[in-house]
Amino acid sequence: MEENILLAIQQLTGLPWLDNFMIAVSWLGNNGLVWCVIAVFLLARPKTRGSGLFCVLALLLSLLLCNLLLKNWVARLRPYEVLAWLQPLIALPADFSFPSGHASSSFAAATALALSGINKKYTIPAFVLAVLIALSRLYVGVHYPSDVLAGMLTGLTCGYLAMAIMRRFS
Repeated sequence: MEENILLAIQQLTGLPWLDNFMIAVSWLGNNGLVWCVIAVFLLARPKTRGSGLFCVLALLLSLLLCNLLLKNWVARLRPYEVLAWLQPLIALPADFSFPSGHASSSFAAATALALSGINKKYTIPAFVLAVLIALSRLYVGVHYPSDVLAGMLTGLTCGYLAMAIMRRFS
């Protein structure tokens, strides 16, 4: 089933505007870049400092749980290493595939922002961006759908863990 989903997505590639858009969206998630920038802006303002700290904590939990623990424990090969027909659109990542770190960090940060009490008008765009980043990893050919789904669930979990930790120590 996952191979069929990737094949359907691969057939969408080749439209320059869509390829460029998805590559750019995927790049925003590299190392949690966009979420780190958002966290820095939030930390810089006293009014949103708590939300920024919440976001940083969720991102750190995502890094530990997803990238350092789960990826190395599961050690799943990336789809382009298994499916000869799959043509990735970006530089080949060096780490394992499961779960998606981009999806995990994106959903960790978006969940943290939603739970932090920040103005609710920012939470919907945060989740839209998280979904786009997660889907971009399928489009650029570096993850299986289950990698992305597991990354999303890991990120949601990290956001809620960050909330529990913040409540415990505040």
